[in-house]
Amino acid sequence: MKRYSWLVPTLYILFLMLPIYWLVSMSFKTTNEILGSFSLFPREFTLDNYRKIFTDPTWYMGYVNSIIYVTINTVISVTVALPAAYAFSRYRFLGDKHLFFWLLTNRMAPAAVFALPFFQLYSATGLFDTHFAVALAHTLFNIPLAVWILEGFMSGVPKQLDETAYVDGYSFPAFFIKIFIPTIAAGIGVAAFFCFMFSWVELLLAKTLTAVHAKPIAATMTRTASSSGYELGLLAAAGTLTIVPGAIVIYFVRNYIAKGFALGRV
Repeated sequence: MKRYSWLVPTLYILFLMLPIYWLVSMSFKTTNEILGSFSLFPREFTLDNYRKIFTDPTWYMGYVNSIIYVTINTVISVTVALPAAYAFSRYRFLGDKHLFFWLLTNRMAPAAVFALPFFQLYSATGLFDTHFAVALAHTLFNIPLAVWILEGFMSGVPKQLDETAYVDGYSFPAFFIKIFIPTIAAGIGVAAFFCFMFSWVELLLAKTLTAVHAKPIAATMTRTASSSGYELGLLAAAGTLTIVPGAIVIYFVRNYIAKGFALGRV
């Protein structure tokens, strides 16, 4: 039995990788080939789909817009969540548990609930179709998530660390930045990863709150219809490229994510 113990995990990995392989394979095919025949490999290998994405501003600016508002959202979410999570982990105050639970209820609500209020608010204040519009909207979901993750990491740090730093003459800002943040670097990496991924894949708010100047790639991919039907090869190429940023982020924070799972908070 031990001789074949590799078989099950290998089959499982192949099963997981099959959709990704199929997507990449389709990205090098023409739409006619995708619709006309079933093939494991492209019979008419073409780079036209990728060429159009990298030369058409409508497409490549979608990636730029997405990266801009995702980065803004991640920075804001983690920056706001750090002091909030510290307060929840170190202090006890009236209604702290209820407030902590209320933060998580925002994460439980579907994005469709907030689409119309955000649309009217941003239209009235001039934020509609800007990167900040989507970034701020996503903080409604990402800040509670980041607070929840960071609070778990901070609670695992002994309070004696804070007291020792104060005895050594550190002010709170100096202690928090120079000592405490490096101690919970793994938690910050995990929180940033989940904030990035949610903001990157979220479609409804990103599509509702943008029109032209800040339209993300997710919204652009929903508009691949032409007079001859959907451009499936182009859509597959765009989908393949959307995997790349997430894969890069996972590569750099993979150790932090594993530590987060080990601590039982993620």
